[in-house]
Amino acid sequence: MTSNITSIFLLGFPNLQNFTFLFFSLLVLIFCGTISGNLLIMVLYLVSKTLQSPMYFFITQLSLCDLLLTTDIVPVLLHTVLYGGSSITLIGCIIQFSFFGTSECSECLLLSVMSYDRYVAICNPLRYHTIMNHMFCVTLVDIIWLVGFMVTLADVFSMNRLYFCGPHIIDHFYCDLEPILKLSCSDTSMIHIQSISLGFLVTVVPFAIILMSYVNIVMTILKIPCDTGRHKAFSTCSSHLIVVSIFYGTLITIYLFPTRGQSLAMSKVLSLMYTVVTPLLNPIIYTLRNKDFKDAFLKLQHILKGVK
Repeated sequence: MTSNITSIFLLGFPNLQNFTFLFFSLLVLIFCGTISGNLLIMVLYLVSKTLQSPMYFFITQLSLCDLLLTTDIVPVLLHTVLYGGSSITLIGCIIQFSFFGTSECSECLLLSVMSYDRYVAICNPLRYHTIMNHMFCVTLVDIIWLVGFMVTLADVFSMNRLYFCGPHIIDHFYCDLEPILKLSCSDTSMIHIQSISLGFLVTVVPFAIILMSYVNIVMTILKIPCDTGRHKAFSTCSSHLIVVSIFYGTLITIYLFPTRGQSLAMSKVLSLMYTVVTPLLNPIIYTLRNKDFKDAFLKLQHILKGVK
């Protein structure tokens, strides 16, 4: 990689004016809540025997994705909001994109695996523990993180062949692929084709798996004779459905809809939704709607009180 750019300036949200302190304070609260909520899920999984199941194992991995995304994006965003912008080196910008890309790719794949887990639990319950055994789940998670890393690494290797000449300003609050490529004077058409192809594999294919899983789940639930049984079966999927809807809703709006049809401000707001807000919502959705997590939290409180 060759470049005459020494640093990149992230503009962030330059038109906040009198709302800077309010927005900064809100981001700090979201950041603290996100870190606390996702760490709590991981701790509860480790200390509670009732949470030792494939579903909760995958939820902890989702929390790990959210922690990686939050710690990658929000600290720079806070600096950008507070000081009206933030300088970052080109290498630092690419590193931020690497962590961002790995977490987003891994989350797409993880959500599809979680839908498959629910499919097996509802459509083939007698074989659930045989199919979703511990070794199989760990292998799936290892593959997910490896694929997420390799997909992002492919983009980074392609960037390494480019010549970056400027401008040195990115009108956004983090380093995404498209803003970085706009800094290059080289031909980026092949990288665009590569990113679209890889993006199809890690977003559209997992989304298709999710849709097929839930089509089968719904058909199975409708065959359950009693209302109580149908409600119980659907309740095990509702949290995952909400998370999928929020995540893919914003992702599709940003990356699949034509960018010319979006204002830059709207694009930033949508990006803020899935990089900052969604990692906060995920632990709330899974814990508030889940009795096992509530019970595990109460037990942890009793343990901590006993230690004191």
